[in-house]
Amino acid sequence: MPTLAKILFALGVLLSFTGYVSPPVALTAGILFGLSFMHPYISESRGVARILLQSSVVALGFGMNLNAVLKAGRSGFAYTALGISFALLIGLALGRALQVQSKCSFLISSGTAICGGSAIATVAPIIEADEHEMAVSLGTVFILNSMALLIFPPIGNALHLSQGQFGLWAALAVHDTSSVVGAASKYGAQALVIGTTVKLARALWIVPLAVATAAIKRHRSRIPFPWFILLFILAAVLNTYVGMVTRVSAQLFTVGRLGLTATLFLIGSGISRATLKEVGWRPMLQGVLLWLAVGLTSLYCIHMGLISF
Repeated sequence: MPTLAKILFALGVLLSFTGYVSPPVALTAGILFGLSFMHPYISESRGVARILLQSSVVALGFGMNLNAVLKAGRSGFAYTALGISFALLIGLALGRALQVQSKCSFLISSGTAICGGSAIATVAPIIEADEHEMAVSLGTVFILNSMALLIFPPIGNALHLSQGQFGLWAALAVHDTSSVVGAASKYGAQALVIGTTVKLARALWIVPLAVATAAIKRHRSRIPFPWFILLFILAAVLNTYVGMVTRVSAQLFTVGRLGLTATLFLIGSGISRATLKEVGWRPMLQGVLLWLAVGLTSLYCIHMGLISF
């Protein structure tokens, strides 16, 4: 069985890189693998997934025009500020109502408000969360990310959302960058551009959140800055202004999309039955209710034209 698991895992990763497998299919295959087999490379897989995700996002920058990136940053600033504040307040209130442990509640709220696992990993050392609290928070966000990737595109199609509307909704309502990019790429090229750029603008809020949390906790922590976001912007600058780069931009963008698909398989393979059991019902319920509140509120505002890109 261990040998079979290793073979199937390797095949899954290789197939994800071929381009013949869509992001949702790669994620679904990863989840099925994680639920069916004991992961032979779980710790290595998580590290590779993080690096591959960041590298893929940078490569996707070569498919972006700087003007679109700047427009997304300006248009998305107010939306992300309001959305993050809304998610944190509602999340903490739900956590208190459901009697979720305070640190775990804050991690789930932070992950939902900004960028999933990255926000949780940044804030957890500052509030001195233990491994169990991190595992529960990451598991909750992880499961909901997988669901979002699968159900958001069909909802967008059912509601006849435009490319811009869907990209904005995904950026505001989905936790992790990988799931935003995966869902948006499934919906269309324009949705991918808008979703990625607004999401990366949203991800920058990790820094002020971490600073504010450290100030409140009076905890001197070294706050990691998401440097890959700056590299993404640099890639967009090169693609916009450097003629030599534009000749290979399409190939680099394709590599980024293939890398993202492989990342989603790795992410899905990390969901095990033990992870589902570890989460428990209270934190999971908090995460689901908060996710629904953020997702439905942003969808309503976008669908009614109250916010637009």
